[in-house]
Amino acid sequence: MTDNNSGGSPVDKTVESGGSPVDKTVESGGSPVDKTAAGGERLVDKTAGRGECLVDKTADGGERLTYKSAGVDTKEGERAVSLMKEHVKKTFNPSVLTGLGGFGSLYKLELAGMKEPVLVAGTDGVGTKLKLAFMMDRHDTVGQDCVAMCVNDVLCQGASPLFFLDYIATGKVRAERIAEIVKGIADGCLIAGCALVGGETAEMPDFYSEGEYDMAGFAVGIADRESIIDGSSINAGDVLLGLPSSGVHSNGFSLVRKLFFDKLGMSAGDYVEELGMTLGDALLTPTKIYASACRAVLPHVRVKGMVHVTGGGFFENIPRIMPEGLGVRIEKDTWEAPPIFNFIQRSGNIYETEMFSAFNMGIGLIMAVAPEDGAAAVELLRGAGENAAIIGKVVEGRGVELC
Repeated sequence: MTDNNSGGSPVDKTVESGGSPVDKTVESGGSPVDKTAAGGERLVDKTAGRGECLVDKTADGGERLTYKSAGVDTKEGERAVSLMKEHVKKTFNPSVLTGLGGFGSLYKLELAGMKEPVLVAGTDGVGTKLKLAFMMDRHDTVGQDCVAMCVNDVLCQGASPLFFLDYIATGKVRAERIAEIVKGIADGCLIAGCALVGGETAEMPDFYSEGEYDMAGFAVGIADRESIIDGSSINAGDVLLGLPSSGVHSNGFSLVRKLFFDKLGMSAGDYVEELGMTLGDALLTPTKIYASACRAVLPHVRVKGMVHVTGGGFFENIPRIMPEGLGVRIEKDTWEAPPIFNFIQRSGNIYETEMFSAFNMGIGLIMAVAPEDGAAAVELLRGAGENAAIIGKVVEGRGVELC
């Protein structure tokens, strides 16, 4: 999303001192003409109170540089804002006090019923999954990935997402493409139940390859301090609930791209029978957002810890919430992973431990609860549309054991 606060096209600014030629905009009356120091005339347009060059030539025929000629088209940025507005406004709620175009975004906190409110923030990006979007020229889903990577982290602390901001950087702004990206971000915010309150699109000539961009997101949520989830109360014997992923999500794509496109020479458009779709469609499936699942469980069951299974897979992410001296035992046969993981492992002859180190293996979020709460939590999750299962338990020791 873009806030073009300066607006308009690049303009020549008056030099207050020194001997350089200066341009003065005709503020009123007469023809819109200014003069160079040599006496030559140059037409200017009085737009929004600014002088904008219509002819980028000096009196002697020399070229005069503009921001646009340097590669930054602020008019195209303004057009992108116009195209994205309808998507952004769908995410607004009564707490959003500002629209698009301001220097900052205002959000009113609703603190009723909270004893000690705490803000919880998270930031992340999409990574090299974007390379697949470039390859397929599809840009309306990676925005959801960006939201998911941030919001799911915030959810793991027991927070409710409030608002989201985005940052998109590209070598050349193309309004329709930026609007597509922001549509995906807005879709993700609607799923997460948060407002897209602001953002920035940076046009950076010569910095990115043609047609490429990068993006990052920033999510803020809120939790009552006494309800914050941090894993500190986890005990041996607690059970782990696994919530299914939608696929590869947004991690492991350096390995995926190396395998399929470099080593095997496949293309995103190749149809894969066992996947029931093209390779590109399977890999570009958006990251799942677990906000509704958390809303279904947290008011009713004491969740002691949550894990967003991202880069590093099971082996790096689960230990992040474990108290000292505790590890986990995972029962691999308690869930069915999406077929994309078997296809990756078989195609690349990849060790199982490497798969669980790089990918989510079909489990996108893990909740730790007391053993007596396990069945009730699973029932609540299934009532919310999640095919959750008890996939393991906490044990004395350390690390992650696959059984």
